[in-house]
Amino acid sequence: MKPNNLSYLNPRTVILIGIPGLEHVQFWIGFPFFAMCLVALLGNITLLIIIPAERSLHQPMYIFLAVLAATDIGLCAAIAPKMLAIFWFRSYSMAFDACLTQLFFIHTLQCIESGILLAMAYDRYIAICDPLRHTSILTPSILVHMIVVVAIRAVVLVGLLPILIKRLHAFHSILIAHSYCEHMAVVKLAAEDVKVNKVCGLFVGFSILGFDMIFILISYVLIFQAVFRLQQKEARLKAFNTCTAHIFVFLEFYVLAFFSFFSHRFGHVPPSTHILLSTIYLLLPPALNPIVYGVKNMVIRKRVAQIFLINHGS
Repeated sequence: MKPNNLSYLNPRTVILIGIPGLEHVQFWIGFPFFAMCLVALLGNITLLIIIPAERSLHQPMYIFLAVLAATDIGLCAAIAPKMLAIFWFRSYSMAFDACLTQLFFIHTLQCIESGILLAMAYDRYIAICDPLRHTSILTPSILVHMIVVVAIRAVVLVGLLPILIKRLHAFHSILIAHSYCEHMAVVKLAAEDVKVNKVCGLFVGFSILGFDMIFILISYVLIFQAVFRLQQKEARLKAFNTCTAHIFVFLEFYVLAFFSFFSHRFGHVPPSTHILLSTIYLLLPPALNPIVYGVKNMVIRKRVAQIFLINHGS
């Protein structure tokens, strides 16, 4: 170990310690996270098999759901292997460039997920507030453009974060108190002025997560206004029922996202609690999303049942 008064210049590796304070039980903590990843992979791969194969699901909502499923698989792939290697095999070391690559993919996929949730909210808004023009507004080419814009926005803005970290050369430590490479966890290691990094991190967070959340809330205010103007109770319940899955997914994603975001910058949450919650925030939605949408949609339920009955019969 280097003396504390010396900086690490251009480090080639970093050390991820996992969950500080809980190192003695990390081996066991790995199992529920592994179970979450298995559920997420099984559920989202199932959606990616069913949605393209079922013509009745070739609608904007389910096309966005397929993109969400692919994004969730990417998140699990970006986080789980190294995290479980830390918990189970004490593989703490990671190349600095690999750390920045992981940071880029995790935050990019988070931002894509946020953008897809906004696109799904817009789809529900059109479906309920302007149903006669739904298919003419959300044409296949418009859907492709929306998905591409969401992806480009995430890649360009999040891409600034590792670029700004690479311009830093002196670090007072290479120990990252986290189970994966998170932007602020890496920035806090620097022994130089990181004001630009912090401002850029806040800008990216608010310009994507903050922007998307505000417009999702606005869309649901308009949706609820339209729903409550419907005369028949059955019509109101049917319209509201089409939104419940998205509302649940929206709440689980943004409540955990902003708790993690603010506690890392301004809060006084114990590190172990913060890291557990931030990891749950990344892995729980991918596990729950296919379950929530699968339970709500009869076609998906039937196709899942057919898949498992065929496999069981064979």
